[in-house]
Amino acid sequence: MNTYGSLIKKIGIKFEDESLLDKAFIHRSYLNEHRKEGIESNERLEFLGDAVLELIATRYLFNKHPGKAEGELTNLRSALVQGRHLAEVSKTMDLGKYLYLSNGEENSGGREKNYILANTLEAVIGAIYLDQGFEKASEFVNKFILSRLDEIIEKNLFADPKSTLQEFVQERFEKTPTYSILSEEGPDHEKEFEAGVYIDEKLISSGKGSSKQKAESSAAENALKDKSWQS
Repeated sequence: MNTYGSLIKKIGIKFEDESLLDKAFIHRSYLNEHRKEGIESNERLEFLGDAVLELIATRYLFNKHPGKAEGELTNLRSALVQGRHLAEVSKTMDLGKYLYLSNGEENSGGREKNYILANTLEAVIGAIYLDQGFEKASEFVNKFILSRLDEIIEKNLFADPKSTLQEFVQERFEKTPTYSILSEEGPDHEKEFEAGVYIDEKLISSGKGSSKQKAESSAAENALKDKSWQS
């Protein structure tokens, strides 16, 4: 088990059940070499933390920007919770050094991979939520993640779902996602398009919009939300 003294001091949270924090750092690759230990990867905590983070970010933006429309709020939230941003936060907290990885993942630089670091941060949020509750998780997210909102707005770093998805797929699978229009309905002045996004020839998600570009963007955004194809 890792020693988390410096991390606990940095985040200002003392865990009642430190095994939850330990679990947050167990990458699925580690299980392949430690099957007899009866341990669980951080993926369930990541799933929980992802939902908690999105709710906290949504509540924060809703309260902080009462004049912004739903679309603007969605773009800001996407920028806050996208993998690249979470990986940067994770690196400032040095979360990579606590990871349990397989030898293969270790040797391939797993401690520096953005998607692993982003997922780990979400798992830590899930662990904090289970151990300390929603408001403590909110304090953590506000301090380390939402505090960067002004910089995101100032530098216009709003997330483009297609770019974010491409970065994720290229890093994780060494592939480039492609798009295809699956259908179009309605009269010329009021068409609705449905686009699919693929890795190789496998459809991973779809989305709809009033233009082909918007449909592709929706498909990319839906793919980023869906964890089922990402492992």
